[in-house]
Amino acid sequence: MTRVCLLGSPEVNLQYELLSRETSRDALSTYELERPFENTLAVRTVSVGAAVSLLNDLQWYLVRFVDEAIVQEPSVSDTEWLSRGLAEALRNGEIHPDETGEFLKVYGLEAADAAVSAGTDTSTETGTEATATPGNAGRGETESETQAEPETEATGHTADRLVEPLYVRRTDGEIPEYDLRDVDDTLVVRLTEGEFSP
Repeated sequence: MTRVCLLGSPEVNLQYELLSRETSRDALSTYELERPFENTLAVRTVSVGAAVSLLNDLQWYLVRFVDEAIVQEPSVSDTEWLSRGLAEALRNGEIHPDETGEFLKVYGLEAADAAVSAGTDTSTETGTEATATPGNAGRGETESETQAEPETEATGHTADRLVEPLYVRRTDGEIPEYDLRDVDDTLVVRLTEGEFSP
């Protein structure tokens, strides 16, 4: 299964913005929603083509509420993600999967408890509050009634946070170390050459 993950802009609550609007909520209604990282929303689709189609359907919302959309395709890598542009190039046959690993954007992954101890407010990201849905305000429906809250990767604690990305090139199969700050782990996103800006 191909995964799609939307990384929300820092100033918005991505879950609320997407699930409180009828068109985006309908586009996502057939998927089981996940929240692998803080202020993200992820789904599993059947193919890269389906992933790109879903992103195209959500384009209006991506421009307004999403910093980046990334795609994970098992036939390319089980651990690394693809930028939207690279996923489209793969779908269109413009690039071979073996040619996708050189240009990278590496995010730091900070544990939720570290973010809290550093003074980062994650309260708006939990999605546990019942927030009035604009399209249903007259009926008194709430967001929690119209769409289940996405699950985190590790049940039972707040989702970890992606922090500032580092642009690097893979050399001889090796990825340079992430050195922008101390982090618990990293998330690697493969880019097209045109998206690479070290």
